[in-house]
Amino acid sequence: MTFCRDEQVWIPESDLEGMSVDTLAVRAGQIRTAQLEHSDPIFPTSSFVYGSAAQAAARFGGEEPGNIYSRFTNPTVQAFEGRIAAMEGGERAVATSSGMAAILSTCMALLQSGDHVICSRGVFGTTNVLFQKYMARFGVETTFVSLTDMAQWKAAVRPETRMLFIETPSNPLCEIADMKALADLAHDNDALFVVDNCFCTPVLQRPFEHGADIVIHSATKYLDGQGRCVGGVVVGSDKLMEEVYGFLRSAGPTMSPFNAWVFLKGLETLPIRMRAHCDNALELALWLEQQPAVAEVFYAGLSNHPQHELARQQQKGFGGVLSFRLKGGREEAWAFIDGTRMISITANLGDVKTTITHPATTTHGRLSPEDKAQAGITENLVRLSVGIEAVEDLKSDLERGFRALEK
Repeated sequence: MTFCRDEQVWIPESDLEGMSVDTLAVRAGQIRTAQLEHSDPIFPTSSFVYGSAAQAAARFGGEEPGNIYSRFTNPTVQAFEGRIAAMEGGERAVATSSGMAAILSTCMALLQSGDHVICSRGVFGTTNVLFQKYMARFGVETTFVSLTDMAQWKAAVRPETRMLFIETPSNPLCEIADMKALADLAHDNDALFVVDNCFCTPVLQRPFEHGADIVIHSATKYLDGQGRCVGGVVVGSDKLMEEVYGFLRSAGPTMSPFNAWVFLKGLETLPIRMRAHCDNALELALWLEQQPAVAEVFYAGLSNHPQHELARQQQKGFGGVLSFRLKGGREEAWAFIDGTRMISITANLGDVKTTITHPATTTHGRLSPEDKAQAGITENLVRLSVGIEAVEDLKSDLERGFRALEK
């Protein structure tokens, strides 16, 4: 119950048991104050006051629940954490300053020197660098394997393997992992199964239902949806998240209250936006397949995609990201990108505005030529994050790119 001192009004807490993701996106996690506000409030404060020295000691000592310091306790951030945890079906969430901070916090909290990670090759380029370069400095070794080849996953397992890490769909080739098979492999070997769910969001895919132990998001992408703020979040069991929370409390990769508030507003429209992204992306993928200058289109919604049926089983939609190879190389890819006049040339994705990028020189530009080749990041590959504009307008702008190739 929520009590308002001034009006002497009691407001029952929302009962959201059994509600759909669409409803949870709007209602879950709200922390209503004594002012009885309808919208989520922002608490832009660094610290909190106590009624007595004894209460302060109890808060700091963990004997009494409550806010202490916004590096690790803030009501607006907690509201965002509660909402995304409810949407994913997890027990608890920990919000971070960025998506990469979410991955780093997970690794630093749950891995130690001598541990081994198996990671799919088709991850965001910076995720690859984090594991390959920086986690290696702390004695954590990573083996990269094909997302879809279970034989490679099984062959990579060692006694010291403690984590299997994937993105599904993959970035940028839209490969689909068999999450149930990977979860079984992880658990049979006392390892954690971690899924980056950035491309699908809980609206389209709920990895916990397929055996995941931890779900990670870059909130910067679809959870915000309008390219306004940077943030991340880790979702899992209370036990695992207590470790991640402990790292965040000490190391401080913290989400700001303002960003958390923006993400709360973004979540309210997430189900509607994801359906629009999916509809536009599928129509564009089908259209791109018919273009003479296109050699290959990568999108799980296409019936000829190798994991199309698996995607249908695991997902409620195929997402808003697709990629395609043009006939030619970097020169043709750049000419095509530069030929567009409405679509934004930027590496960010998940925006209501359609974006276009050249992965080999942007998102995956820091990978070695060998790593790019293994991940399928070719010089003629172009990635589209399809927004919610009129799809005919998107086709018209992409036609400008094709005309630039003709010149």
